[in-house]
Amino acid sequence: MNFLFAWRYFKAKKSTNAINIIAWLSITAMTFGTAALILVLSVFNGFEGLVKSLYSTFYTDLKIFPAHGKVLRLTDDQLKKIRGVNEIKGFSLIAEEKGILQNSGLAADSGEFNFQRAVTIKGVDRNYKSVAGVANSIVRGEFSTGDDESSFIVLGAGVEDALQIRSERNIYPLKVYLPKRGGSILFDPEKNVSAALINTSGVFVIQQDFDNNYAITNLEFVKKMLGLQKDEYSALEIALKDPGTVAAAQEKLNQLMGNNYLVQTRYEQNKGLYSVMRTEKWVIYAVLVLIMIIFSFTIVSSLTMLVIEKQKDISILRALGGNSNFIQKIFLSEGLLISIIGGGTGMILALMIAWLQIHYKLIPLQGGSFLIDYFPVELRLPDFFLVGATVVFIALLASWLPARKAARQEYSLRSE
Repeated sequence: MNFLFAWRYFKAKKSTNAINIIAWLSITAMTFGTAALILVLSVFNGFEGLVKSLYSTFYTDLKIFPAHGKVLRLTDDQLKKIRGVNEIKGFSLIAEEKGILQNSGLAADSGEFNFQRAVTIKGVDRNYKSVAGVANSIVRGEFSTGDDESSFIVLGAGVEDALQIRSERNIYPLKVYLPKRGGSILFDPEKNVSAALINTSGVFVIQQDFDNNYAITNLEFVKKMLGLQKDEYSALEIALKDPGTVAAAQEKLNQLMGNNYLVQTRYEQNKGLYSVMRTEKWVIYAVLVLIMIIFSFTIVSSLTMLVIEKQKDISILRALGGNSNFIQKIFLSEGLLISIIGGGTGMILALMIAWLQIHYKLIPLQGGSFLIDYFPVELRLPDFFLVGATVVFIALLASWLPARKAARQEYSLRSE
């Protein structure tokens, strides 16, 4: 019943046009506010999905680290047990360390070593192609790390650029410097640093964090340079049959490996990055909500003027037995009606803009240094529920004071 009265009051002709104008201003504010909230959340969803897809190329579903130190010991029996976990599709043994790559070709031509780069050199086994997606990101050359007798190295695009080479046709090998296990570079650099030559085979492009800081080569090559034993590694990277079973697989591996090993998901490996992205998303959401709260003062104005306009109607309702609670619900329903019309229109507007952006890339991404040249958009149903609830809450909050005032005031049908 209260919604029926609210609807009649909304569409009825008012004695003062300002009431209608302010009401439609309220609806307009709710419309654009709702659309802005949904679109901002959708853009953040798009960027989050893009970053996760890029990082999933390099980071695997699970990764086992040593709980202490930098060396991971894995026996054949442990590897057999890990292989027996049902959720696991495959795994790759890893040995990695920070080192220096140097363009040895410059020394042959000019005797100078101006082009060198400090990078993380990652040694992988033959299973790495099926575990991680780096091999699918090769833009020139091929993903080939060689074998024990003849090793090759695959460079990130930023590393290749810093060394001033073309990986797929480089004539001179690169010189690799890695610290030996247990050595101290400060006291005796020559004895505690391993040096070797290695040829390049290809270059990958994933994301700047990887392209500028990683080079991938043969597992045995890195183990030999670091001085690692047969059962010693840096980590074990794991791919799952179904990413949805990551929690179950992690729990099984934790029970299997014990306290000396650390099993991390892809999220845990990049917890700082994902936390920052989510924080940014909700900070922007909070700012837009505050703006909508400011806009909601138009609802307060509209309903306050409506209460004055409908004094006689309220007196009649009281005479017919309507109590204060019923009067209050009518004007709360009026505010709710404004939020439903404005919020619903805003959602439709957001859907239209998002559809146009997805299909026609109307809004470009400035700068030209990112992997895409347009704002990514990803619509999610929970965002619509969240924004809808937010809009309704703001409208009810703005309507409460005028509705309460209408319910408390005393009116009389007799005019003096």
